[in-house]
Amino acid sequence: MSEPWQRDPDRPAVTERSFAALCRSSPWLWDTLRFSLHWVPGPQDRAAQPVRAWLRRPSDLRVETLHGARLYTSTSLERSRDDFYVADTPRSWLLHPALVTPVYDDDALVTRRPEAAYGDPVFGGGRWQAILDPVELVGPALVPPYLPEQRPAALRSLTAGAFARRRVWCATVEPTVRYRPTTPGHPLAPGPTRIAVDVATGVCVHSHVLEGPYAGQGHRLVVEAVDEYQLDDLFTREAFDLTDVSRHVPWPVGGSVSPPAAQPPKRRCRRA
Repeated sequence: MSEPWQRDPDRPAVTERSFAALCRSSPWLWDTLRFSLHWVPGPQDRAAQPVRAWLRRPSDLRVETLHGARLYTSTSLERSRDDFYVADTPRSWLLHPALVTPVYDDDALVTRRPEAAYGDPVFGGGRWQAILDPVELVGPALVPPYLPEQRPAALRSLTAGAFARRRVWCATVEPTVRYRPTTPGHPLAPGPTRIAVDVATGVCVHSHVLEGPYAGQGHRLVVEAVDEYQLDDLFTREAFDLTDVSRHVPWPVGGSVSPPAAQPPKRRCRRA
């Protein structure tokens, strides 16, 4: 089967270590994302409709059909967080990943992730979370080379390429007994799977299961915008009619008006 991306032989070879670090880096590479997502069904499955989504970390999501019909919105702007903090669980007090510092390598990619409140708002569950943050493929930290049995998956056939006009790193992922999907029962790689990860965002933009009962399944994600300004109106049920400050606001100026011509002074008649 031909791959949907173009190989780039001029780029340096992709190593297992750098590919794994990219898969851990998504929480620190972007804050907002606009994308379209297409699910690829297996031979016996029914195709799900493609969607377009606006996501603003940590809690805001809007999903529409490709024709513009709204399907789902989620935001913390309209709800109280009292119950969340009163729950008194360890997760209640974890910081958002943007507020903690991971361990970086020389290429500013993550080799070890700290404890934090990971997780993006999702639509429909399943593999959505793993697509946006594919850390389940490689684990939260670098595994020593002398302990290969500790790796969640083996990485094969690593290449650099381009997908939807964006740079990607590709690999064949073969899960091991240590593989733990982010969403139980919905692994991003249920068997040997060909994966493409966007270099700029760390998002898994393509997957195709090669073998097993899920052979043929996968997804295709097209990144449309990264870190663009997103209005609160996108995520709330009622629009606030706010001004989008990322767009130019015209300031019409009237035509210049010439000053009135000087009038000669009036003469007063004196009485004799």
